[in-house]
Amino acid sequence: MSAPRPARRTRGPRPEEGEALITTGTARLEQDRDDPDGWTVHVNGVPSSYVDLADPTRLVFEYHQWTAAVIDAVHDEGPLRVVHLGGAGCAFPRYVAATRPGSRQLVLEVDQRLVDLVRASFGASGAAGFKLKVADAREGLRAVPDGTQDVVVRDAFAGDRVPGHLVTAEFLRDVDRVLAPGGVWIANLADRPPMPHSRAELATTGSVFAHVALMAEPGVFRGRRYGNALLVASQSPLPERALVRALSGGAAPARLVAGEDARHFCAGAGVVTDDAISPSSPEEPDA
Repeated sequence: MSAPRPARRTRGPRPEEGEALITTGTARLEQDRDDPDGWTVHVNGVPSSYVDLADPTRLVFEYHQWTAAVIDAVHDEGPLRVVHLGGAGCAFPRYVAATRPGSRQLVLEVDQRLVDLVRASFGASGAAGFKLKVADAREGLRAVPDGTQDVVVRDAFAGDRVPGHLVTAEFLRDVDRVLAPGGVWIANLADRPPMPHSRAELATTGSVFAHVALMAEPGVFRGRRYGNALLVASQSPLPERALVRALSGGAAPARLVAGEDARHFCAGAGVVTDDAISPSSPEEPDA
């Protein structure tokens, strides 16, 4: 039996449906026809966040559910120190603030107008439990002190692809620098058969971190369709059994590829470096 839904929100800003110009293109707010408190944020035509104004613990996107499962499997209950690379509607920072009160969170979002729209539509980030800063993810991460973060989450896209400078070995070494012992890197990406970007990212991440894993819907792994994949990495062993249980029993079942299977999955994929990224392209090179 599911828990009762929180009372409908009556105070605070109310979003308005429609499209707005942002720094990187356009954003559109769309109200859920079945739930007036639910809003989808589309960035340049791509659904990028689902924000429930009444219940921040409600995660609609499957990869957000997987991200929550990873964090809960890796870290015990209690507040966390988290950096989010990419913000959009900030649905996941709101979730962490609600489920782990007292967490210290920094969200780095490159688009100033998108940040202004999110603040005006969904409320001040400080009141929601995180700091929202306008900055390129890689540049902003450089200012984070060594060994201070329990989790770094990447959910940044240029269209339907991850910006190339956020997938390289040099960038991942900076992620490793800011993570505390036992910290975890969680990266969302989107891929299509035969998952070339997932393989390249997994190989690159494995060149920096001792333990890596990849999760996606079984149909994505079988090459049947386009979809999200979630990459997880740490210098400490990952709780693979706990992750398998969580992913198989959740509302959005996923398959986990880890250990030797992960090495086989990315065999033949090269490590992506800064030198391989074209200055004129926001995307990583094809694998």
